[in-house]
Amino acid sequence: MSDKKWDLVALASIPVIMTLGNSMLIPILPQIERELKVSSFKISMLITVYAVVAILLIPLAGYLSDRFGRKVVIIPSLIIAAVGGAVAGVAAWMMNGNIAYWTILSGRFLQGIGAAGAFPIVIPLVGDMFKNEDEVSKSLGIIETSNTFGKVLSPILGAALAVWLWYSPFLAIPVLCLISLILVIFLVKTPKKKEKPPTFSEFVASIRDVLKEKGRWLYALFAIGGICMFLIFGVLYYLSETLESEFALKGVVKGLVLAIPLAALCLASFVAGKWIGKDKSRMKWLGFAGLALVTVSLGIIGVFDNIYVVVGLFTLGSAGIGAALPCLDTLITEGVDKKQRGTITALFSSMRFIGVSLGPPVVSLLIGSHHFLLFGILAASGAVGGLLTLLAVKPEKGGKSSSGSGSKQDQDRQESLHTKQKEDHETGPMFRRRVPLPRKKSPY
Repeated sequence: MSDKKWDLVALASIPVIMTLGNSMLIPILPQIERELKVSSFKISMLITVYAVVAILLIPLAGYLSDRFGRKVVIIPSLIIAAVGGAVAGVAAWMMNGNIAYWTILSGRFLQGIGAAGAFPIVIPLVGDMFKNEDEVSKSLGIIETSNTFGKVLSPILGAALAVWLWYSPFLAIPVLCLISLILVIFLVKTPKKKEKPPTFSEFVASIRDVLKEKGRWLYALFAIGGICMFLIFGVLYYLSETLESEFALKGVVKGLVLAIPLAALCLASFVAGKWIGKDKSRMKWLGFAGLALVTVSLGIIGVFDNIYVVVGLFTLGSAGIGAALPCLDTLITEGVDKKQRGTITALFSSMRFIGVSLGPPVVSLLIGSHHFLLFGILAASGAVGGLLTLLAVKPEKGGKSSSGSGSKQDQDRQESLHTKQKEDHETGPMFRRRVPLPRKKSPY
């Protein structure tokens, strides 16, 4: 793993930048609304269009990465994201009113296209780079930590840049993308493909077979990933609205408060990624414990309508989600063959984006209702995720998971060995092939 540390540094820069590209705008949306003189609904579309485009294109990006290579997809995607940020920044700088708004929205559309082919492809690329499952899980923990670190940094950096110029967060995106692009081009060395890539019809058939064979646990992990992001961004939206409307916290100060639970998420992801190793049973139970923790935290928050309780307990719950995320990444990455890994992990990323896009609007509809109802629904969502983890992921003894941890090749070898042993037994002792058995060395 030490010989690939710079590859990981370059790849870890991608989720940081993609997260900043979206989340930096959240604390300054009211300011953008005032500057452009448009409705709050139109401003919310700056976030929505980015997520929706990414959701639609992530599966396609996953297929293209399986077909042509991970780096071949990541590099153009970073360039497209940089162009989108530049379009939005120049429009905000040089235009006004509705013309500026629609041009910025077009730039955000391009950013969404770039995001679809960047971070979601990092996860399968890490799986390709390492053969040892322990190294894969540790590396994915680093990637997940960089993603959550971007979330921690986003509200602070976005608010700080907007103090200088309100549109500077847009202009920062092409600069950050350029840095990541240079790192990926010069530092990331992707493993060479030894097999001919499948045709589109073969690819569709193989994905259909994978979902037919392993759909029960894959669909469950997709749902759990979406639930985790739904809870994180839903409660963050609640905190952002409450801190500004009831406590008059704005700008960098509000960003610092929002960063507290996200810092716990980041730290927990890092620790969990190092601890789980290649033990699938440990991944299952740590994921379940993390979702149980966030469920209990949200349930208690529903009873106590106090901002300090909300921030404190949500910080604890965020740590639970942070512990679960690397487990989900590793279970999916190690659970499918490399030929389908890009597309399957892309579907998982799409579900996470769906959670991101659903959290704020759902909470906005419930925020005017009773406090207990809002957090009761959030806690119930966490409970569903915990039950799915408990019931759908069933590791076998020896660290292999029935949810797909063993590769198809391993299963074929086991079946071949079993068949050969059966044939030898039926042939009889006179003709049976003798296979030497391992014996302990005699102490005498």
